[in-house]
Amino acid sequence: MERKIEHKLAEWKKSANRLPLIVHGARQVGKTFSILRFGKTNYKNVAYCNFESNTGLQQIFANNFDTKRIIRELSVFTGKQIYENDTLIFFDEIQAAEQALTSLKYFAEQSPNYHVIAAGSLLGVAINRKKYSFPVGKVAMQTLAPMDFEEFLWAINQRDAVAIIKESFENNTACTLHQQFLNYYKKFLCTGGMPQVVSEYIDKQDFDYVSVVQKNIINAYIADMAKYATPEETVRIMAVFNSVPAQLAKDNKKFQYKIIKSGARAKQYELALQWLKASGIIIYSPKLNEGKLPLSVYTDNNSFKTYMNDTGLLLSSIGVPAKIILSDIAGYQNFKGILAENYVATALAANNYTPYYWASEGKAEIDFVIQDKAGNIIPIEVKSADNLRSKSLQQYVYQNKPFYSIRVSCKNFGYENKIKTVPLYACFCI
Repeated sequence: MERKIEHKLAEWKKSANRLPLIVHGARQVGKTFSILRFGKTNYKNVAYCNFESNTGLQQIFANNFDTKRIIRELSVFTGKQIYENDTLIFFDEIQAAEQALTSLKYFAEQSPNYHVIAAGSLLGVAINRKKYSFPVGKVAMQTLAPMDFEEFLWAINQRDAVAIIKESFENNTACTLHQQFLNYYKKFLCTGGMPQVVSEYIDKQDFDYVSVVQKNIINAYIADMAKYATPEETVRIMAVFNSVPAQLAKDNKKFQYKIIKSGARAKQYELALQWLKASGIIIYSPKLNEGKLPLSVYTDNNSFKTYMNDTGLLLSSIGVPAKIILSDIAGYQNFKGILAENYVATALAANNYTPYYWASEGKAEIDFVIQDKAGNIIPIEVKSADNLRSKSLQQYVYQNKPFYSIRVSCKNFGYENKIKTVPLYACFCI
């Protein structure tokens, strides 16, 4: 399945000032597959090194960081001739080998004509370096999120649908296939964006099989918690992870420690939250005090919301069958808004936005506020149904006077009173 990151990797390959690249993200988002596919398409050879399955690899980096020696030994180890500019050296699961991670600095300094990509699922957490330093300033960084809705449409052979959606988004014109695209959106809510899950859906067209794969991914996350954290930390990480659906189910979605357990305090669970955030398992949404540029300056670090990195995993974790979503039966209404808001958070994160939120001292709240590439501060209100009335958006506009606003809902495209109406399925266009 084609991923957008492959285009970014192609730009990296052509860059005149290319540095070794670290691709990080949660487990099962497709890092290994996408990098290998890119390498096999764009290079004569790929020297693949997995530090988790081949612990002997670490010995190559044990003595010194002479990259000429390292390259020669990697060539023997992998059985691949390593050429300047025509071989991709791929260090997978690099968080398992801190010396290999440090070696990226020396590849940048000593051997810049060799193309090196490293991938890891827990790099942010694994930087509790014991002896060797992280190569700050000597590497490029790229985050890979789960597949977004556009990539899902690519996977199910609906590229024409993507073109139609983008055209309606750009022109603010109603889409004649609106209802069909909403049905695709519901399917995406159920699969989520984990490539293995999407592949299983395409292959079987049966959500019972999809659910099994989703549960396996959640179990892999839990196994990582136990592998990379102490037993005490693992208990707290799992407690925070398990609380995310309940946090979203509240009318006030601000993260509350008491939801984890009675008497819980921020100090006890701060590390657990940072662990989940750094590993890409949750999306962190800080509160804004003011909608001014730059947004990062006007945040309240004591107030934030959390979302799951994938709607399919969210549904699996709370045990909601896909048929409830697909059939739009009465039970779906109880958590329709939760899913829509989590979905929009994942769409914004996939487009490299920090999804802030805004709340007044009263009850007014805007689900998301983003700073676009032009520097515009854009409020985004999410409505899961057709009812578009909102005093909160009116209050935000009155106080902050944004360039324009976005309202995401089940409604068709439109633009009125400086409010751009965007259907839920078109969030990848934002």
